Amino acid sequence: MKITRQFLLAHPAHFFGLGFGSGLSPKAPGTVGTVAAIPIWFMLAEQPFIFQSTVLVMAFFIGIYFCGKTGQGLGVQDHGAIVWDEFVGFWLTMMFAPPGLVWVLLGFILFRLFDIWKPWPISYLDRHIHGGLGVMLDDVVAGLFAGLLLYFFSVFQILFY
Repeated sequence: MKITRQFLLAHPAHFFGLGFGSGLSPKAPGTVGTVAAIPIWFMLAEQPFIFQSTVLVMAFFIGIYFCGKTGQGLGVQDHGAIVWDEFVGFWLTMMFAPPGLVWVLLGFILFRLFDIWKPWPISYLDRHIHGGLGVMLDDVVAGLFAGLLLYFFSVFQILFY
């Protein structure tokens, strides 16, 4: 199904659910959506942890609505073009990382691996939790797994300086 610009702009939830249009990429929309989340992360990274946490929680809960509404509009609850969940999952990953471009790149790779691979319990959530919550939840858990691994790598790196 080809999604038009008209659909993107038909409702604010679609605009956000489709990652400001990044989900319209004909190839690898989840990866493109994650790339689109990086500049926003750089702005968030400059803020205090409490601000980052608040934005993340708000983005998760409003994302349930964005993703659910967009899925309904597309007729596919977890359509590949819906990438708001990638934004939130990636931001969660990066909350575990020290500052620096290398960490952003590593966080990007780890998040995409967990999001694509979907080890248990991510795969379970993906199959059994539906609607906007299901769309969001598997990516948030992927972000948590990637973030914990990223944190481990950062601690390990510090110990060997």
